[in-house]
Amino acid sequence: MHDDDRCPCGSGDTYGACCGPLHRGERPAPTAEALMRSRYSAFAVGDAAYLRATWHPRTRPSSLELDDQEWRRLVVLATHAGGPFDDGGEVEFVAQYRSAATGGRGRLHEVSRFVREAGRWFYVDGDVQG
Repeated sequence: MHDDDRCPCGSGDTYGACCGPLHRGERPAPTAEALMRSRYSAFAVGDAAYLRATWHPRTRPSSLELDDQEWRRLVVLATHAGGPFDDGGEVEFVAQYRSAATGGRGRLHEVSRFVREAGRWFYVDGDVQG
């Protein structure tokens, strides 16, 4: 992905103005929603290292293998707290994908939980919806 490409997270900004700097460690996500969007983009570009780095150590898996899916669209449905002065928050989203292996389409509807520690947001876990 190039910095002048449209960011996969659906913000409308370029990757270089949106999730790219977060993926490169140039700045942390300011909100839980920004972290969730950057994590979606990390799935889209195959950045497993960023996903592990932003996963809370308490719930982080020992290894992470990314599925062979093409992430196509992200829609944020709701946020609860998760602002720059909060210590926790939730983001509800729907992510649409296409399986590279089968060509079939799918969607992930999740309410994700985040915590902010020492000024950095981390993904804790999520509940898959319907």
